[in-house]
This record gives sequence, C-alpha cells and structure tokens, in this order.
Amino acid sequence: MEKFRSFQKFYPFYLSQHQHPACRALHVLGSSAVLITFVFALISRNYWPLLSLPVLGYAPAWIGHFFFEKNRPATFQYPLYSLIGDWVMWKDFFMKKFRRSRSS
Repeated sequence: MEKFRSFQKFYPFYLSQHQHPACRALHVLGSSAVLITFVFALISRNYWPLLSLPVLGYAPAWIGHFFFEKNRPATFQYPLYSLIGDWVMWKDFFMKKFRRSRSS
C-alpha cells in the first residue's frame, strides 16, 4: 500500500476501498450509532455508553469490508486518516442524499 502523507491524497484511496453500497451503508450506520451514543452520553451525563463507541463504529464497518468488499480495512495501516475518512464519507452520504431530495 502506498504511503500517504496527507488526507487529501489518502481519501481517493479510502473511497476506492468502499465501492460496495452495503459496505458504505454499514459505515454510515456505524458512524451514526457512534454519534447518537455520544450525544446521548453527553445529554444524559451517563458516560458508560462511551465505552461501546469502538464496537459500534468498527463492527459494522468491518463486516462491510470482510463480507462485501472482501478487503482489509485501511484502519489497520492508517488509523487516523481512516477515522477522518469515515466522517467525511458520512457527511458526503447525507449531503448527496439531501441534494437528490431537493432536486426531485
């Protein structure tokens, strides 16, 4: 795997590793679960659910990689860039969906 020195150079590779719609959907599901749990913990001041964040985020994503993409998650080699990539892809998912619904 190429050595990426910036997120801008990494992100196209990241997207190439997430071609299958089910894999992307599982990433969005996991990231959404993380966000909801994080907000719930802050609002409720019950911080124990924060312990579940790695499982909530990574389990669906890794299922997507192992069963649909049939590749190894980039997280193993680029953990920070992959984490950023998850959230950029999450944002892109909802922005594209928003644009589609507005034009219809």
